[in-house]
Amino acid sequence: MRLQAKTRYGVRAVFDIAFHQPEGPVQAKDVAQREEIPLRYLEQIFQDLKRAGIVESRRGPRGGYTLRRAPDELRLGEVVRALQGSVEIDVEQPTGSSPGGRVTASLWRELGEHVGAWFDGVTIGDLVRRGIELGVGAKLQPPMYFI
Repeated sequence: MRLQAKTRYGVRAVFDIAFHQPEGPVQAKDVAQREEIPLRYLEQIFQDLKRAGIVESRRGPRGGYTLRRAPDELRLGEVVRALQGSVEIDVEQPTGSSPGGRVTASLWRELGEHVGAWFDGVTIGDLVRRGIELGVGAKLQPPMYFI
């Protein structure tokens, strides 16, 4: 399995929104600056996240991006699938129907299921708590829904 740059950036962006959302909607330019993501690329990622129902946006001076659900209700797996599709282990499929090929193909499918389950076992709220534990944004107050 390989996470695409789009997915890695998207997870960072969703984390950033969750971490800063208690202060109000989060501006794309601020996310881009804090997370070191090119703004044009981030705007494309936000469009995919909007289509998937993960974020929403508001226009205007007090506008920006917010999560559509609470961070503890949003799973990392949802973000990954919204940005790159299903979680699969990328291995060469065997040709023919050799016994070893059938056995290893089932092994790789099972591994992919475990990886997908792991992503689904992590919430965006878990990422925010991890960020707080690591001292991310130490100058900021922890988000109110985590106190």
